[in-house]
Amino acid sequence: MAALTNRGTLSADTKDALARDLPEQAHCRVALAIALAFYGRKSVAHFKTQRPAVARLFWALLEDRKARAIRRVQDERLRKQPTYSIELPEQFLAPPPKPARRCDRIAELRGAFLACGSLSAGARGYHLEFVLQSPQAEQRLRSLLRSIRREPKSVRRKKRGVLYYKEFEAVTALLSTIGAYGAVLHLEDVRALKETKNRIHRLVNSEAANLERATNAAVSQRRAIELISDIYGLRKLPRALREIAELRVRHPDETLAELGRRCNPPATKSAINSRFISLRVFAARLRGAHGRHSRAAAGKKSAL
Repeated sequence: MAALTNRGTLSADTKDALARDLPEQAHCRVALAIALAFYGRKSVAHFKTQRPAVARLFWALLEDRKARAIRRVQDERLRKQPTYSIELPEQFLAPPPKPARRCDRIAELRGAFLACGSLSAGARGYHLEFVLQSPQAEQRLRSLLRSIRREPKSVRRKKRGVLYYKEFEAVTALLSTIGAYGAVLHLEDVRALKETKNRIHRLVNSEAANLERATNAAVSQRRAIELISDIYGLRKLPRALREIAELRVRHPDETLAELGRRCNPPATKSAINSRFISLRVFAARLRGAHGRHSRAAAGKKSAL
């Protein structure tokens, strides 16, 4: 099957690629033509499609194609997009029997996608659906999908039945079954790109959270050091605590590991963290003692 082009939508490109890939067996081509007529019938006796490649495919599968022509008509609902119509031969007007061969069932499934299917892959995820014109077509396609792949989900939309898949595995499995390998490769690329973006977002968010935590911790450490310096004095601290307090004042933005490398001798990140914990505990004690002293002094002053 020809590769998907960069122009147009994923659904249109997939249909165009499938329309250029004729089944090898004659009975499979017959099953494909029957499916196109059954699922693509938009009026009593006309096959209609918006894809010129699909119209040419159906025309090429007809035995009496010389007596019929592809007509370009204006769709009342989709006035901006042309619609291509082909008059159905009489043998396609009656409901077709269910195919016995598995390859014919796959050909019918391909025809259903070409006639009434669509495919998308965007920010909201993956979506492959079939919009059926009648309850009979909906029931037949549901049975066909159930026999070849998995049970589809369903919904009513503008009085029409819609069968659809949203899971990546279900969508790609169905596309592989009908031979839309170019679309499968495209969806694999889309998923890989999404996963890469998600990993990048997680890393960025994690780094931002780590930076915020480190900044908040550094601010808390500096406040504790300032309180100790004002009330007690850094020179009275043990050497290790005095050293890390002075390093934090001189290097307010460095990490614990970077401060540890500046120590003499160098200290581990865990050791630096323990020293800051000791400083915060000591600062909390000083704050409490200073508060009690201030309240006592205020009480004596008021008594006088």
